[in-house]
Amino acid sequence: MTRAEPTLAEEHEALIQFLYMAPIGLLQARLDGEILMVNPLCAQLLMPLSRDGDLSNLFSALEGVAPDLRSRVQGFPGPHGLVCEGWQLRVAASTRQGTGHSILALTLLKLDEQRLMAVLGDVTQSVQHERELRQSQAWINTIVTGLTDYALLTLDDQGRARDWNASVERVTGHGEASTLGRPFSIFYPEDAIDPMGTQDRLQEADRSGWSLDEGWRLRADGSRFWGSCLVAPLHAADDVLPEDRAYSLVIRDVSDRREATEALRRAVSCDHLTGLANRRALFEACELEMQRWRRAPRPLSLVLIDVDHFKRTNDEHGHAAGDAVLRHLAAGLSATCRAMDVVARLGGEEFVVMLPGCDGDAATAVAHRLCERIAAGMVSVDGKGLRCTVSLGVASMETGVDGVDALIERADLAMVAAKAAGRNRVVRWQPGLRPAAAAAEAR
Repeated sequence: MTRAEPTLAEEHEALIQFLYMAPIGLLQARLDGEILMVNPLCAQLLMPLSRDGDLSNLFSALEGVAPDLRSRVQGFPGPHGLVCEGWQLRVAASTRQGTGHSILALTLLKLDEQRLMAVLGDVTQSVQHERELRQSQAWINTIVTGLTDYALLTLDDQGRARDWNASVERVTGHGEASTLGRPFSIFYPEDAIDPMGTQDRLQEADRSGWSLDEGWRLRADGSRFWGSCLVAPLHAADDVLPEDRAYSLVIRDVSDRREATEALRRAVSCDHLTGLANRRALFEACELEMQRWRRAPRPLSLVLIDVDHFKRTNDEHGHAAGDAVLRHLAAGLSATCRAMDVVARLGGEEFVVMLPGCDGDAATAVAHRLCERIAAGMVSVDGKGLRCTVSLGVASMETGVDGVDALIERADLAMVAAKAAGRNRVVRWQPGLRPAAAAAEAR
């Protein structure tokens, strides 16, 4: 007796059962985000993101962590295809140790002119392992590759050069007189590291056994090269007085691999439209600054920037004009901020600048300069000039601020107050700006 072929209805039922039992989060939605089907694992991952527990719309559920997802889908040009792949979404999470963060990866596929398919998974552990692997690979590469093209010197407990050898001059051009007693920041561009930053590097080396970073370095004649700097302690942990600590500094010229390094960085950490840091890179960098602040409180401020009347710009001039405005703002941010600042697109028309070493007054001055630069500039769209303005909120780190999210919330309230006061201005956070300002928001 031959077995009957399954009917279309039976095949559909089997597919539904597979989707619900799949070990990954799966979701199907309409193009407007209305959820048609969601399996239990996906619902479990989405539920903490929903402000009111409603999982009827994908875009609404992800608004807090992927605010520009809706516009990304609306702007997708083809009838079907990959809208985004492996987007990493940072989500607040409760742990036994208190409040932490988890990382969700989102892949979104446009099936046809009516439907979307989303795949959602928790990649917190794999992201951490990936970061540790990259650090280990960088360490190994520094040790075993290109050993003829390195500079090696010893630093004291303040990060000042204690000795000099010919390798230092070979790589950096600095002779003995211009090296001894000077902090290792002389090998960095002026705005790339400050005295507190050099101490952070030494402390990170003490905690982790080494500290490695890569970027532009400075030669004695003022020319730049792409280099890596490895700091490693020469003393055993916690068994010497601070003044007896010493460190090894290894500088390598890795200009030959800059293009590949930058390509990888752009793919992982850059916003596709503006070239600034994306949300993932922003929160990673901000968390690092928060850790440094908790260990040694120092001035630390954040500026949140929002484009005024951005929806009107899109409606009246088209999305190409809106994109041009965002790129104009990104260029203004890059020109105004230092290399050590964290400059990122938070989502949509919102941008963030984290300013290490800046108190409220200094950060407010930076915000005013940016506000004036953007207002004075002109965006060219199809041969026509378009002016735009921004509203900025400033907040500074202090005792009682739980972390990055809380600092951004304060800056957001200040920014909303700037919009309510007439836009094209800067407002600094103060206790009186609590939710009353949000009620007055007029975007």
